[in-house]
Amino acid sequence: MAVTSAATTTTTAAAADDGATAPSPADSDKWNVAEIRQNVALLERAVSAGESRFSLRALRSTAAIRHRLTGAILSAAIAAHFPKDHASAGILLAALKGTYEDSGMEVDAAAGDEKQPVPQTIVPEVELYFGYLVLLYLYDHKLVEKGISLSERLVHEIQTLNRRTLDAIASKVYFYYSMFYESVGKLVEVRPVLLAAQRTATLRQDVETQAVLLNLLLRNFLHFNLYDQADKLVSKTTYPEAAGNNQSARYLYYLGRIKAIQLDYTTSLRYLQQAVRKAPQNAQTAGFQQAVNKLCIIVQLLTGEIPERSVFRQATLRKSLIPYLGIAQAVRVGDLAKFQETLSLHAPVFHADKTYTLILRLRHNVIKTGIRMISLSYSRISLRDICVKLQLDSEEDAEYIVAKAIRDGVIDAIIDHENGYMKSKENPDIYSTNEPQNAFHQRISFCLNLHNESVKAMRFLQDSHRKDLALIDAIRDEERALSADITEGDFDVDDDDEF
Repeated sequence: MAVTSAATTTTTAAAADDGATAPSPADSDKWNVAEIRQNVALLERAVSAGESRFSLRALRSTAAIRHRLTGAILSAAIAAHFPKDHASAGILLAALKGTYEDSGMEVDAAAGDEKQPVPQTIVPEVELYFGYLVLLYLYDHKLVEKGISLSERLVHEIQTLNRRTLDAIASKVYFYYSMFYESVGKLVEVRPVLLAAQRTATLRQDVETQAVLLNLLLRNFLHFNLYDQADKLVSKTTYPEAAGNNQSARYLYYLGRIKAIQLDYTTSLRYLQQAVRKAPQNAQTAGFQQAVNKLCIIVQLLTGEIPERSVFRQATLRKSLIPYLGIAQAVRVGDLAKFQETLSLHAPVFHADKTYTLILRLRHNVIKTGIRMISLSYSRISLRDICVKLQLDSEEDAEYIVAKAIRDGVIDAIIDHENGYMKSKENPDIYSTNEPQNAFHQRISFCLNLHNESVKAMRFLQDSHRKDLALIDAIRDEERALSADITEGDFDVDDDDEF
């Protein structure tokens, strides 16, 4: 079926290039139903073979046809796959009712002239798959009330089943169940359901659903700024390492947000950089890439580092990072006036991105950078001049800030309190300090962490180790037999000597 569909698609494209007539909307709808039929066949194969990888393949194929789904296509596909008067079919058709104009499309011969028989029994995977397709359609068309009602039914059905081939579809249903409630501002109502489902998924070792539910719970807590509860959830749960990169990137992003609020900027930066590397680099994930990079830039500035200019030049990030570029430039040169101007100009953007609180913390970094620049430029400068350059309120504030910078090791200078000036010491040889060692340590740690993450991300064939175990057992048996022969031979030699 897959080969036939691909060949037909290629033929259609070639005919279009030659100026032939494009397929009619009815024919296009029939081919979309045929693609859904192929995904159903994959789900049935997953059930018969007991392997969930076929379910994952069906879900990946669904992403390609999502933008082509219509109410007419879904209704026709449901009628073609469900027996007449089936309870689940009635629920799905009721959710689609009134969302499209009935064109009377017939799909009995969707992929050709052969009549496709309607199956008399439907496995739960197929039922929930069609429910997932209807959820996608309702979510894309902003039909929230119908989406909430249908998602509640699907979640209740999932809770009564325990099938490993259903895990991938169940995780998708839980995701849109939470998204529908979030779109109407009732996110707090789904928290008990998600917590109970997360416990069940952990007991059943449902990796994919467990990862999705953990991310949904963290999103739920962070939506209401419940960072302490989110941190407790992270500390009392274990994220499954076998989860996919998409969910791992989300999880690392949430960890980075939590650690940033808790002032652990080094750990936060590490999590966010890993999230940037794990996130898919395509146009569909541009929103996630922008959110991660915005937070990563602020945290990097809070650690005292300056982001590379290439980050702001990426096509998918250039426009959204304009406010953050102004903040980074102000921090780099220590210009407090430019920092305040950029902050006030783009305050609504920072509030929407939930980075405003973290950006306020950068004011101290701007002042520290300004003091460092002044220390490098002047061997001796009065506190009054420092107060003017940094736009501080009084000389006492300047004296306090300079003293704190000296204590923190930002600058190497002394303060003459009687005469009211700061005197910088001569710049020492940097190779006589611990800076080179710290730089090498940071680079080595990065390489080791990257190696460990790459090893964890490798995939191995299931049960491939059993072949090696069988080979090892055979070698051991051969060694035992050889040892027994040698032992028997030694006894024979001893007997011959006695004679």
